[in-house]
Amino acid sequence: MKWFAFLALLALPAGAETKMSAAQFDAFTKDTTVFFNRHGAPYGAEQYLSDRRVIWSFLDGTCQRGIWFGERDEICFLYDDQPDALCWYFFDDGTRQTARVVGDDPADDLVVVGKSPEPLVCPGPDVGVSYRP
Repeated sequence: MKWFAFLALLALPAGAETKMSAAQFDAFTKDTTVFFNRHGAPYGAEQYLSDRRVIWSFLDGTCQRGIWFGERDEICFLYDDQPDALCWYFFDDGTRQTARVVGDDPADDLVVVGKSPEPLVCPGPDVGVSYRP
């Protein structure tokens, strides 16, 4: 019986990830800019404003504005220039936070690599134009 209990413990993942609820996600992101990597390389950043407004950038100087909302256990984003929402699962294992597009392979998860109180700088697409919320 002791062996069974030991083997059952071995089967549990170390630092099991749990999905963030909308309230947990709001607390984690509110009034911050979050930076993401994908496959070990910089992927983008999102600034989370009050009232669940967001600004996304692939860190190329252009930004997309939108909103986020909770839908079941998903966190969905609707951007001004896109007709449909894109929904994600956000996970926290206690030491690391990740994001996965609903239905995508976990190998393609985004990994949170930093948070900042500073806003995104969005100078494009028009030269000489800068947007700060």
